[in-house]
Amino acid sequence: MSLNKPILWNFYRGASWRVRIALAFKKIDYEYKSVNIDKGEQFTKEYENINPNNEIPTLQIDGFNLTQTMPIIEYLDETRPSEPKLIPVDSYLRCRARSIAEIVNSGMQPYQKVIKRLGKELGEEEKNARLELSTKKAFKAIESILAETSGKYCIGDSITIADIFLVPAVHAARLQKINLNHYPTISRITDRLDQLPEVIQTHPKKQVDFQQS
Repeated sequence: MSLNKPILWNFYRGASWRVRIALAFKKIDYEYKSVNIDKGEQFTKEYENINPNNEIPTLQIDGFNLTQTMPIIEYLDETRPSEPKLIPVDSYLRCRARSIAEIVNSGMQPYQKVIKRLGKELGEEEKNARLELSTKKAFKAIESILAETSGKYCIGDSITIADIFLVPAVHAARLQKINLNHYPTISRITDRLDQLPEVIQTHPKKQVDFQQS
């Protein structure tokens, strides 16, 4: 196992926040490398040598280049078994935690990326309407799971991968000015999560490459 300090190639906003939260909970110090996707820096030769798919984030750790937020977080949990255990041990709860994460990861986020790219063609009003519809559909599904599994957090009283994926999703919804009153459990949990130092220190506004929109 490499003793070199891990390097996180990421951007202040978006999916990168998930990995920053996981690293914070696992108390892993790392070097922050900004990849400005607004300027297309993910397509530079330097970064393509690290991540041939030109996506962020990439975590360089233990001599590996790890990509995609879900497997990165699972790797951290498996190789750094200290609390909190981000992937529940119980098979059913593990399934539910991953389900919440995947609703955001493979359900909501890819669709919203496409809608944002089509923004000029759709027009601002139609774009925002579609983004809101997508978010509401995803949050409705998550709320139904939380009715069964939640305690202080998404899965009982322990931080899991579900919370890590939920935080940035709710942050994005707030920026879109989506009314979250219809999702009381999501609101209650994220209000609590927002107070945790691991979430505060990894917030987009706290990053060195933060840009005011």
